[in-house]
Amino acid sequence: MRIRKYLHSCLLIEKKDNRLLIDPGIFSFIEGTVDPAVFEYISVIAITHQHDDHMDLEMVRSIADKTQCSVITNNETAMILQNQGIRAIIAEEKEFGIGGFTIRGIPALHEQVLSQTPENTAYIINDTILHPGDSLDEQLFRFKGIPVLALPVMAPWATVVQIVEFAERMAPKIIIPIHDGYAKDFFLERQYRNFNAYFAGRNIQFRPLKTEEVLEV
Repeated sequence: MRIRKYLHSCLLIEKKDNRLLIDPGIFSFIEGTVDPAVFEYISVIAITHQHDDHMDLEMVRSIADKTQCSVITNNETAMILQNQGIRAIIAEEKEFGIGGFTIRGIPALHEQVLSQTPENTAYIINDTILHPGDSLDEQLFRFKGIPVLALPVMAPWATVVQIVEFAERMAPKIIIPIHDGYAKDFFLERQYRNFNAYFAGRNIQFRPLKTEEVLEV
């Protein structure tokens, strides 16, 4: 599989001619650095939760209309999509095949925020990649050793220490940093040097992805 990142928490996963897009949120498009045309061919959109940095409603509608792709999410987010005329499939914890991928939706508590805490669903793709959304839920530790972890590396709902402890307990081979779309480049560069040095000492590869950069797994 090939993995690309399109800012913040948005990942594009490709397997042969199949393309899975996870969490296309407003931070991916707000500055115009990501061309929506790159999402012309999408098989599935997976949405972890309803916050707009993970779900840009207009962009989801546009991609779904153009590609006729499937959309998967949880009950709460599906109701919001349905009210906007977008049909969604409810992700189940058991593995199911869709759009050329094997996907497992894991109910994982969203970390506490000042507003109402939304329903959050983590996704495991082809037993290889875990995207937790906005969750460091302990129940995800049952998937310890997952080869690739998309790790939220900064957020108002977690400290760096909490994030690192979660990652260490997950013990992946590779970490792709996500949830970083509101940080300046100079800050990310310094922070990622620190993360890289820390995780290298624990035999974990820390792999920031620039837009359109490809990671083969």
